[in-house]
Amino acid sequence: MSCMVEANTIVRSCRSSAVNDMKRNWLTINALIREDQKADSKQSGTAVERLCSDKLQRRFCYKNNDEGQMHNAIGTGKEGAFMFKQMKSDIRTVFENDPAARGLFEVVFTYSGLHALWAHRVAHALFKRRWYTLARIISQISRFMTGIEIHPGARIGQRLFIDHGMGVVIGETCEIGDDVVIYQGVTLGGTGKEKGKRHPTIGNNVVIGSGAKVLGSFAIGDNCNIGSNAVVLRPVPPNSTVVGNPGKVVKQNGERVRDRLDHTNLPDPIVDTLRSMQKEIDQLRAELEETRRELKKSAPEVMLSSINKE
Repeated sequence: MSCMVEANTIVRSCRSSAVNDMKRNWLTINALIREDQKADSKQSGTAVERLCSDKLQRRFCYKNNDEGQMHNAIGTGKEGAFMFKQMKSDIRTVFENDPAARGLFEVVFTYSGLHALWAHRVAHALFKRRWYTLARIISQISRFMTGIEIHPGARIGQRLFIDHGMGVVIGETCEIGDDVVIYQGVTLGGTGKEKGKRHPTIGNNVVIGSGAKVLGSFAIGDNCNIGSNAVVLRPVPPNSTVVGNPGKVVKQNGERVRDRLDHTNLPDPIVDTLRSMQKEIDQLRAELEETRRELKKSAPEVMLSSINKE
């Protein structure tokens, strides 16, 4: 009997200490939020980010506007209204980007890019709540049905349009901005086996052509065009057009880049080899011409010497 009393006492003490710890944590977070609101707008977010751990940041800090709106909608009875608002925006985006879209019924039931995006939103919500296995199952079912593989951890902005979509792969730490258009066969992947951020960050108003590969942890600037079958391995400045393998910036801010063989920022080993071979060929041609001139000058002397000997 005494053992049971002691056990109950221990349980009550543990429960009270846990409640007190939770209250202290919430008071600390609220104090930080108040401190952050009083700070200058340029330094907003620093007080919370300084003390919050990664787990608290995932729960209380939101990177893009979509997640913040969803957080505000949860618990207010507006989850359904927010979801339908996003779906309407996605359907409107299809009509704006695809002239072949004829009607609402056709778009809702036949566009695989739309289905993959909606499935990703569900999987991403589960992934943020650490239901990793269920999120991956939904992602793989979507991949089987649409041919588009989007990792549940990827962050996608508003009004993404995936045209056709077969073979599109978007990695776990990839971040995509607003009003992005992706065509079939695009890979937004990583290089190596390192942990953490290893996939690209795509800016706003970016068009990625069919078959393009963007590999690595770097940024593609706003208003960029990635040509079909381009292989991008380096950061791309805003308002640029990239083509080739490896990708080269051929147009920036509406003007053609003058020196397309500038290997300081965009190395191209194939062009380097061709230029060295051309240089060597020019040297051989110059030596051959010099040898011919010497032979022409020495030819009469050789003939006179042979006549004298005879």
